[in-house]
Amino acid sequence: MNAIKINVTEQQLTLLDDAGKVLQQYPVSTSKYGTGNTNGSEQTPLGLHRIKDKLGGAMPVNEVFIGRVPHGNLDECIERGIEMPDDVIMSRILWLEGMEPGRNQGGYVDTYQRYIYIHGTNHEGSIGTPSSIGCIRMCNKDVVDLFRLVDIGSEVLIEE
Repeated sequence: MNAIKINVTEQQLTLLDDAGKVLQQYPVSTSKYGTGNTNGSEQTPLGLHRIKDKLGGAMPVNEVFIGRVPHGNLDECIERGIEMPDDVIMSRILWLEGMEPGRNQGGYVDTYQRYIYIHGTNHEGSIGTPSSIGCIRMCNKDVVDLFRLVDIGSEVLIEE
């Protein structure tokens, strides 16, 4: 099973095969508030995670998700006057679950309960700089590509 390594300092996601060979690298954006695991911090959590859920596989690129529900592409949502947050979740969602009790799993540090995702964004111009509110943002075409290459249960290591 492929694995993911996210380097916060370099703002880079690396996809690795079973043997640890690099398959793909993508620029990302982690939190503008730095790293941290506490609920409400809007920081990107560190440590070992796994993909708990994959959402949006049948949707087109640029699909907007609000509360994990597809609402149409960005232009359609704007045209219909749908209220959206500044940080729009787009294209695909890889929902992360922490694997380290007390660090990113359970209580006030639980990555899954914090709704930490790897997802597409309406802020592609800021990819490569820390600018999210906790999640790992990717260019929409990149997250669609990554989505195809990983499985539920794939490990995700987030480190500085």
